Amino acid sequence: MEFRFEVLKTDPSGARLGRLTTPHGTIDTPAFMPVGTAATVKGLTQQTLEQMGVSILLANTYHLYLRPGHELIARMGGLHKFMSWPGSILTDSGGYQVFSLAKLRKVSDEGVRFRSHLDGSEHMLTPEKSIEVQQALGSDIAMVLDECIEYPAERARAEDALARTTDWARRCSDYARTHTSGSNPGQQLFGIVQGGTFADLRRASARQLIDLDFPGYAVGGLAVGEPQEMSCEMAGEVTALLPPERPRYVMGVGLPEQLPDFVRCGVDMMDCVLPTRNARNGCLFTSSGRVAIRNACYADDARPLDEACSCVVCARYSRAYLRHLFIAGEMLGPILGSHHNVHFFLDIMGQIRNAIAFGNLAGFSSELQSRLGASHS
Repeated sequence: MEFRFEVLKTDPSGARLGRLTTPHGTIDTPAFMPVGTAATVKGLTQQTLEQMGVSILLANTYHLYLRPGHELIARMGGLHKFMSWPGSILTDSGGYQVFSLAKLRKVSDEGVRFRSHLDGSEHMLTPEKSIEVQQALGSDIAMVLDECIEYPAERARAEDALARTTDWARRCSDYARTHTSGSNPGQQLFGIVQGGTFADLRRASARQLIDLDFPGYAVGGLAVGEPQEMSCEMAGEVTALLPPERPRYVMGVGLPEQLPDFVRCGVDMMDCVLPTRNARNGCLFTSSGRVAIRNACYADDARPLDEACSCVVCARYSRAYLRHLFIAGEMLGPILGSHHNVHFFLDIMGQIRNAIAFGNLAGFSSELQSRLGASHS
């Protein structure tokens, strides 16, 4: 199968129902991508993910480059074979991790020199190196190296990062054009729009990347502390300019009740670590708000976690048992919590797709936000 994207229906709000095809399968969009940073979605087996209907995962260049190394993964036949995952994979370029995790990093026009958060060893991540690593991994979708900035950031800082991001995107594109992914020659490269919280800079970044003619585009640098309304405003500024026939991806968002907001901006793909990270910390998402499962009020609660949920966890286990697992430090607690939370996010995206198909996204979004606004303590 070749890479292609088709928009099947557009909602009056701007939301799109679509279908993305990669060499490893078809993805119904808008899609939520579980995050498998180090070639694993924490706590969930690949078989479980398949059974849940996951069609695309996100893995991370920075982490896999440092451990076990992209050369080893290439020798094993690429990331799909290495992790035994038959579906599609998108790899993040490593830029965000360098900026958020690495010690003693130094950003220059050449790239980013950083020390590993694992052992302190020094590395240089250039646009070319990022693509070299992603081609060795053999993902279906690779991302350009970008400069992700903090919030809030001064305009001059955002302008510098924008210029560098465009230059790096050009270098990534040039490298990808003259080299081929060994384990997945159909790999596609997406550009990443930056510009901080300045609408005119976001538009300028989008136009510059459109000139480079990527097969898909991402909006980066959001969900870094800015208000949700600002995130959606920036996403909307960008998607209004992006080619309608190309897929659009907003990186690193968001809470369940926020997902329809981004979809209404015309976004086709999203990812977030919240489902698994929150589950490991005992924070579980339900159709009536969040549940802090360690709380004493659940000690003798025989109800399922979420009576409206069709996942295997809710079909089988009580809140009391889940609380017991977390209090006892049993690994099954985070495993079951992760299963439920990922299912919950995937289910919301399925409901969003249905709402777009029936022209009722605004109604669904309003109802979802009223339900999820209240959290359980």
